[in-house]
Amino acid sequence: MDNTVHERIRQDVTDNPVVLFMKGSPVFPQCGFSAAVVQILSHLGVKFKGIDVLADPGIRQGIKEFSNWPTIPQLYDKGEFIVGCENNRGKFETCELQQGLEQKGVPVRA
Repeated sequence: MDNTVHERIRQDVTDNPVVLFMKGSPVFPQCGFSAAVVQILSHLGVKFKGIDVLADPGIRQGIKEFSNWPTIPQLYDKGEFIVGCENNRGKFETCELQQGLEQKGVPVRA
């Protein structure tokens, strides 16, 4: 991976409490999986930075290498990778996602 891309990704996940690398934007997701994660975060009232991997092929490939995870979307909470969409749905349904966010100091709607 290009060091510049790696540094940009690292900077985003360390400078922002919650980051979602996704296809499209939070307002206009370009795939169902990205839309599902946006919906979960919005339902919880979590403020997050959405990064459109479709706008930058370097970021699209780089995030996969950065996390060693092959698919997008990818959610980061306080710099920690929280896996992809299916895991986030399961964590949401069991309240594990909400609890994890709250434990790291991320405000979540009750």
